[in-house]
Amino acid sequence: MADTWQEELRAKGYRVTPQRQLVLEAVKALQHGTPEEICTEVQRTARGVNISTIYRTLELLEELGLVKHAHLGHGPPNYHLAEDAEHIHLVCRGCETVTDVDPKVAAGLAEVLERDFGFETDVHHLTVFGLCKNCRAAK
Repeated sequence: MADTWQEELRAKGYRVTPQRQLVLEAVKALQHGTPEEICTEVQRTARGVNISTIYRTLELLEELGLVKHAHLGHGPPNYHLAEDAEHIHLVCRGCETVTDVDPKVAAGLAEVLERDFGFETDVHHLTVFGLCKNCRAAK
């Protein structure tokens, strides 16, 4: 694998464009950004970049394994860098805070699902909804 995302793009026959760089920088800055949020972030630097460019760029970057998406609710997907994708999302239904936790915390669940149902769990794509401790305390 290439050392940098620029090398990765070039190795797969793609050019390093300003739009691709801006989208990757926005994804990194936001950590969990929707395409619309990523577009807003990109437009701070390049006003001419539109939402369709963002969607096409995210699709390409995901195909190349540089970003991944997760569904953190009923809305649009959220994107994060693939190198940061090894986590489970905890989504608070109260304040909508997203907390990343190590997939090892779901090891017991994954073992039970495998043993009892023969189901192999992709815990890296797991999103758990509930209430964070702050929202629970406020109730």
